[in-house]
Amino acid sequence: MPTTQELQNFTQQVRRDILRMVHKVNSGHPGGSLGCAEFFTCLYQEVMDYSTDFTMDGKNEDLFFLSNGHISPVYYSVLAHSGFFPVEELNTFRLIDSRLQGHPTTHEGLEGIRIASGSLGQGLSVALGAAEAKKLNNDDKLIYSLHGDGELQEGQNWEAIMYASAKKVDNLIATIDLNGKQIDGATDDVLPMGSIKAKFEAFGWDVIEVKEGNNIEVVLAGLVEAKSLTGKGKPVCILLETMMGNGVDFMMHTHAWHGKAPNDEQLESALNQNPVTIGDY
Repeated sequence: MPTTQELQNFTQQVRRDILRMVHKVNSGHPGGSLGCAEFFTCLYQEVMDYSTDFTMDGKNEDLFFLSNGHISPVYYSVLAHSGFFPVEELNTFRLIDSRLQGHPTTHEGLEGIRIASGSLGQGLSVALGAAEAKKLNNDDKLIYSLHGDGELQEGQNWEAIMYASAKKVDNLIATIDLNGKQIDGATDDVLPMGSIKAKFEAFGWDVIEVKEGNNIEVVLAGLVEAKSLTGKGKPVCILLETMMGNGVDFMMHTHAWHGKAPNDEQLESALNQNPVTIGDY
């Protein structure tokens, strides 16, 4: 079991990876990736029961589905440092013929990736299918998924949310990254959604609020609590309040870095704020 400091060191290295990947190709989505670094670290370093001997079936192991696929840099970094594929492959992010495309895809055979998630709003439907397959196969492992708050503006989500509770899919934990930002601005300015907690509860879900989504200990406690609620007849939702661009002072408190890479000077500043911990690729 890793210590809190080890989890924090892992997270800091992931932030460095994110920054270096998007800078190298002057393309990618650092904001949301940085904001979710603690979540991915806790999920893959502590919470999930998985095998790095990767198969698409994923029998007898927990599965994770990324719905907001544009935050692929954080996903790739954590998968690599968790042993799914060589860390050095992060050098190929977004290059021609790379397995590490801007949005995760499956046809390149990248270990750890089970769905293509370039189109928003579809991940929960896929996660539901996997969760029901687990039940049909008498597999007691869990399904985890991650979604952006702006992504909830896609209508397909709400069909899936309604279905999950109606069919008592209680081996599913869906996390919503509540950073209040999307590519065109604040979510409340683009399309206000009111109380997301009230909506999920009205649809019959158990809801956990994690107010400090960039605090390792708080995120870990939230995931453990969510896990304790599974198997009780309801799907579980974690509302994870994060800061877009967390860990880099000039990227925080704005949507401007949703999909923009830092220049050389900005990269140097960002990396100085996140020194090497477990080693650069």
